[in-house]
Amino acid sequence: MSQPTRILLSLLAGLAIGATLSAYSPQTGLAVAGWAQPVGQAWLNGLQMTIVPLVVALLITGVTATAEAAAAGRLAGRAIALYVVLLFCSALVAAVLTPLFLQIAPLPQESAASLRAALSGAEKIGPVPPLGEFLAAIIPANIVKAAAENAFLSLIIFSLVFAFAITRVSTESRTLLTNFFIAVRDVMLVVIDWVLWIGPIGVFALALVVGAKAGTGAFGALLHYILIVASVGLVITLLAYPAAVLGGRIGLGRYIRAALPSQAVAISTQSSLATLPVMVESAEEVGVPVAVSGVTMPLAVAIFRATGPAMNFAVAIYVATWFGVPLSVPTLLVGAVVAMLTSLGSVSLPGTVSYVSAISPVAATIGAPITPLGLLVAVETLPDIMRTVGNVTWDLATTIWLSRKAEAPVSAPAE
Repeated sequence: MSQPTRILLSLLAGLAIGATLSAYSPQTGLAVAGWAQPVGQAWLNGLQMTIVPLVVALLITGVTATAEAAAAGRLAGRAIALYVVLLFCSALVAAVLTPLFLQIAPLPQESAASLRAALSGAEKIGPVPPLGEFLAAIIPANIVKAAAENAFLSLIIFSLVFAFAITRVSTESRTLLTNFFIAVRDVMLVVIDWVLWIGPIGVFALALVVGAKAGTGAFGALLHYILIVASVGLVITLLAYPAAVLGGRIGLGRYIRAALPSQAVAISTQSSLATLPVMVESAEEVGVPVAVSGVTMPLAVAIFRATGPAMNFAVAIYVATWFGVPLSVPTLLVGAVVAMLTSLGSVSLPGTVSYVSAISPVAATIGAPITPLGLLVAVETLPDIMRTVGNVTWDLATTIWLSRKAEAPVSAPAE
């Protein structure tokens, strides 16, 4: 049984037992929740303790690797520029759609209140300060203090400056520093793997507390969350079709047929990397030369996760709305930038790992609590299918798009 499946089953079992106790013996349920709360909180603390070093290491290694890839050739440079623009647009789409979806289909107030009470340690981080103070505070006067206070935006700014500075030093120093942060990243991933190995225990304890305090309403709330986040991912996926048609000058029917094999593999494996051979073959069938797809496809799998910024930002906005955190337009814009940057850094990570490391900085930036992520990560298996399908759909679309600008354009549609 896979790790995400074990965690999901633990969530369902904890919610079911907690809800049963809440219905038939509320006092016993609250007593059991009192014992389970420290267990779940300890597991959540173990997960959170890895976030700061992992985010910093991922950003630094991601930026240096991207800079090296961009310097490798004009095609790679154009691809990276396109990916960055599209990732930011993905986050902007979530900034518009998620509040809209939550207005059309709001989380029931009773369920929201029960869940807030159940997650008693998830106090909101806000309020976000006025724009002037906010902009002044993103430049950290003390990076150690910023790390201790989980000031993720300040950490991201410092990490970006540090990463770009690494690209300007001697080869020996650049290699030394890059290898150091690669080692930090790999060590943190091992630690997270250990924490997630005992994840079923922690998630069961958290879910038991939620079920005992929120009752059966917790099931409906989690289903509502999945539908909202997956709907944002679905819209991002559908936008790949006009992008391929207009950018790559390919017929819609031809692109749909080309994308289907990759999407089928993505659904079955939930891995963009496993879909790479199928995507290269599909690109070749629509006339993209291997000289182009051989460069852009691996690059896209490594750094371009089109649904990542949108769905990560959607989660953060959902949690903020859930806990009554006000979201202004400037806050959403800054959140979109952070969502784009953290998505670039979360390359080739398992869904449960990238979920926590990519969403925590976004949630903290807009003033939302990060404690609920320990519960929501248990249902990430279902939205992750949409994430992977959207990613491979966009990988193929951008490869066709970039091929049009290359020396050998995509052949004319056969339709």
